[in-house]
Formats: sequence, structure tokens, C-alpha cells
Amino acid sequence: MKMNVKRIMASALAAAMALSLAACSKGAEKRGDENQNEFLIVGGMSTLSSGNDSNPVLMELAENAGVEIEWDLMSDSLGEKVGVLIGGNQLPDAFIAVNFSATDINDYGEDGTFIDLTDYITPEIMPNLSAILEEHPEIKSAITQADGKIYGLPSAEMMGTAAVGASDDMSIYSIPEFSMINKTWLDELGLDIPTNLTELHDALVAFKDNDMATRNGNAAGSTIPMSTGYDQWCWGQEIFYAGFGFTNFTSDVCADLVANPDGSVEFVSATDKYRDAVSYFHDWYAEGLMDLEMFSQSTSQLIAKVSQGRVGVTTWWYIEEIAGEHSDDFVFLPPMYGPEGTEYANTRNVTVRAGTPISSGNLNITSACGNPELLCKYFDQWYDPEIVMQLQYAPIGIYFSEKDANGVWQVISEDAAQAQFGKSSGELKGQYEVYGPRLILPEYYNSVFYMEDRATERLENLMNEWMPYVDNTVYYPADVTFTNDELETISRYKADFVSQVAEYEGTWLKNGGPTDDEWNAYLQMLEDSCGMSRLLDVYQAAYDRYMGK
Repeated sequence: MKMNVKRIMASALAAAMALSLAACSKGAEKRGDENQNEFLIVGGMSTLSSGNDSNPVLMELAENAGVEIEWDLMSDSLGEKVGVLIGGNQLPDAFIAVNFSATDINDYGEDGTFIDLTDYITPEIMPNLSAILEEHPEIKSAITQADGKIYGLPSAEMMGTAAVGASDDMSIYSIPEFSMINKTWLDELGLDIPTNLTELHDALVAFKDNDMATRNGNAAGSTIPMSTGYDQWCWGQEIFYAGFGFTNFTSDVCADLVANPDGSVEFVSATDKYRDAVSYFHDWYAEGLMDLEMFSQSTSQLIAKVSQGRVGVTTWWYIEEIAGEHSDDFVFLPPMYGPEGTEYANTRNVTVRAGTPISSGNLNITSACGNPELLCKYFDQWYDPEIVMQLQYAPIGIYFSEKDANGVWQVISEDAAQAQFGKSSGELKGQYEVYGPRLILPEYYNSVFYMEDRATERLENLMNEWMPYVDNTVYYPADVTFTNDELETISRYKADFVSQVAEYEGTWLKNGGPTDDEWNAYLQMLEDSCGMSRLLDVYQAAYDRYMGK
């Protein structure tokens, strides 16, 4: 998976910004007046980038707006630098690509470090962004803080199934784990693709008993019927919980938090179906059907096992990426119904998760800026579809070669990239990609430019192979906003809640349980020590505001 440099820097940023907020920016000196046209912008950039100063698209945008931008960008130690600037009251005109957290945005908006941009997001000053927010009120909701103000411009890469023809747009991240099974092994054993957990259990037993890995030249006893990670982003075990009515995929907001069609929110990890699921799968673990290393292995270890032809069932983002030369052996394994002879026999439900959160922490204008109106006019150009296309990838004439018959830009071919620039298309993207308030809407992929082939493939798989098994497309949004009081509650309880749930689930999968007494004690612990009800109240209130209730 592609690594997000900005997210990696966020942890360093949080530590660096522990400096006293009281001294942050109140009374900060203006860097200019209402006639200011030179701006200092501090922020992040890709490690592969050649920098913003030489970017032809940015140079043209600056000329169009009549501004001069001094870029002070870095790929390392950004959090430390930002913390020093804010703590020392030495503010630039704006911060870009810092990926400030919701807490940061609230705090720095409240104390005056960041200015409210609401009055600048108008058809006269920011026509492109104003039109987008008019057509997509959910984006405006996502960037509007609980105090009703907007302290940062929106950014998101909204890849969804609408780009491949679906009527209902679902994010590419809706179902992160695609389960898959070695059909070559099934065929050799005369078995059909399982449809429920009982049949899948029996297939895994057959894989183990017949030591199917030896068919691929592996040593005797090396067969691993099922191998995944534990509660991992796209390679965990959660997709198999669908047979009990849920999938508690890794969440951008809080682990195990789900929204229901009636508008209520709950922690699935406190429900009976969750208890039944972990109890059931312990038996698989005890029988050696689930990889005993699932709790400790890395992605490289998992990929090695699958690509060596040792694994019968696994999960990943794509088949080809994990199975290597054995990709042709695998097919997608649809979500399973529950175990035969139980109350879950007719149950199969995949809980979809939120897509990419819409961030307002990648362009924040500070109180030191003397002419925020002109700076907003400059950044409004970033919300033109063809401009954001070039900022996300590379300029027209470099990354985008020509338009097709439908007027949609086509990506340069690998052969052409090597012939013209001596680089792959990916290397060109790395050189010219610009971090910041890049907002790519789903409709751009049909009308402006084509997304990468692998993304198209995954969206088609999501639409055709997985969404038919989703009964409820309601999810808890990743970009809800919280009040300062709510953030304090989250800060106090969330980490403990998440870690305790994960620890208990892992213990029960490995060792069995929980008994009635253990389950009741677990629920009491979540309530008394981990603030479960308090967290739910916060998440419910934020969700209600997001939904306009």
C-alpha cells in the first residue's frame, strides 16, 4: 500500500505541539496589510518532490492571482518546526499539508492562531470552492467546526464506485478486506466454493489434512489453511465476522464504532453477536485452521506465505498483490453466511466503513496574514478540476498526454514516460505531486481524467463482487467534528477503550471464552474504566450534528 507521508508526520506534530497554547498567537504581528501580495507558506512535501518553487502549474497560478509565494516546505521534521513556529509566535501567512488534527484545528481556531475563512468562501472571492460546497453540502459540513466556523480549506481524494458506473457512490475504502480462497486446491479436492462458515471450516480442514502446500513444492506440514493479520487495515480477520451480522473493520474514528439505520450509534464490541463471533472463531484457532502467527506477523511475512503457495484463504486489497505467481489459483471468497444449525445460519452482513475523511487541516491561514482575501483567491484556483488533477499527479504535457474522444485526459504510457523523461509515470508523479488542499470529487474521474488502472480494478471488484452482499450502507462518517469538551472526553477515554477491546478480543480468540462472568466483567470494565457510555454520548452528539439533527 502507498505510504502517506503526511499521516506519518502527524504523530510527530502532536508531540511538538504540546507547547503552551496560551502563548501561541494572540497578538501575532501581521506579516502584511490589506495590500499584501507576498506570502510565506510553511508545510509538507513529498520526499520525492522537486519542490513547489519550480512547479510550472503553481508558477502559473501565482501569476494569475498576482501573488508571490515563498514556500518553506520539508518532508522531515515538519511537526517539530510547526510546533516551534506556533509556540514562539512566529507565524507564516499559512500552513500547508501539515494535516492538523481535529483537536489542533479546534484549539488553534479558538485561540486565534487560525482565522475563520467563512467570509472568504463566497462566489466573488472563491467561486470554484463555493460552487463545490453548494453541490456537496456534506463537504461543507465536514469542514465546519462545532462553533460554526471554518478554519481550513477542504482536501480529499474521493475515489468511489460512481467512477465505474455505480448509481450509489461507495468509497474505495468501504470494504478494505477482500477475502480470497485457493480455488485450485478446492478443485483438486472436489470442493465447491463455500457459502457459509460451516462449509468454509470444512474446506480449511481439508486443506490442512491433505497438506495442500506440498502441491506447490513446499515442505510437508507447511500448509496454512487461513492466514491473516489481527485487526489490520486490509489484511485482518474481520471480514469473516460477516456471518454473525457485522464486520468491525479498522476505523478512522474509533475502533468498533458503528452507525445504525435508525440513527443510533453503538460499539459492536459490546454486543452479543460480537461475543458469539470471537467464541466461534476460537475453535478454528485451536484447530490450527487460523495462522498461529496472525497476531504478530507483518505484511511482508503474510505476502511471503501466500506467494509461496502455502495458504488456502487470506485477505488483502488485491489478489495479485498478495499471491504473486500463485494469483491464478485464487478467486474472491464472498462474505459467508453464519454457521449451520445456529441462529446465524441466514445471517450475512458486511458493515461498510467510511471513505477518506475530508480534512480541513491541509491549508490553514494564520492571524499573521494581512491579506487573506487575496490568498484565498489564489487557492481557489486549486479547486478547478484540471488544476487539482495536475497537482495530484503532474502537469499536462508531462503526466497527462492527451484527451480521448470523450474529452477525458489520458495518463502517459510507461513506454512514453521512459522515452521522453527517462522515468516511470510513478516517478513523474512523485516529482511533481503537490501536497495541500487537493479536493478530487468522484465525478472528475468520468469527466476530467482517468484514475489509475489498479484503482479502477478495485472499484469494479467492490461494485460487482462485494456491494451486492451489503444490506445497509450507513456508516459513521470519518469527518465529523467535535466540540472541545467532546475532544477532551475522547482524549481521556478512547485510547484505553480501543486497547482494552483489542486485548480482550485477541485473548478470547487464542484462549477461548468469554464465560458469562467474564463477559459481564468485560462490559463493566468498559463502562467504569474506559468511559464507554461517555464516548457513545460524544459520538452520538457529533453524528447528530453531522446529519443535521
